[in-house]
Amino acid sequence: MNATLTPTSIPHREPFLFVDDIVEISDSRIVTRKLADPKADFFRGHYPDNPIMPGVLLCECCFQAGALLMTHRLGGPDKIDGIPVVTRIKDARFKRMVRPGDMLTIEAVLDDELDNAYYMTGRVSVQDKPIVRVTFACMLTPKEA
Repeated sequence: MNATLTPTSIPHREPFLFVDDIVEISDSRIVTRKLADPKADFFRGHYPDNPIMPGVLLCECCFQAGALLMTHRLGGPDKIDGIPVVTRIKDARFKRMVRPGDMLTIEAVLDDELDNAYYMTGRVSVQDKPIVRVTFACMLTPKEA
């Protein structure tokens, strides 16, 4: 693993950082983890009598893992001249709900790369049970002055 790559190698920060640690990384795949913190604000208002993690945030976990994979492929956070952003979301499939306290395993796999566009498939699981699968594309956009 790239020793300089950490969850904060992307521009996201708390409370909108959805990667706790990087478990495994290669040139075409990354595996990360995120605890669905029972104290997270979204659990208070997203079905408060039966709290579940919003699906859009589960997808965001995949997008951030994908941004970390891009950062790794480009040589680390010091080598990037731009900001990784999602440019396409396609075919999100939700299988199960995430409850407060669940430990998420997030995987992003590079399916294709064209110029500065990265086409990926993301998956979230809890205890090896599939939660969501989503295909998406990311690219580097220029940083604002």
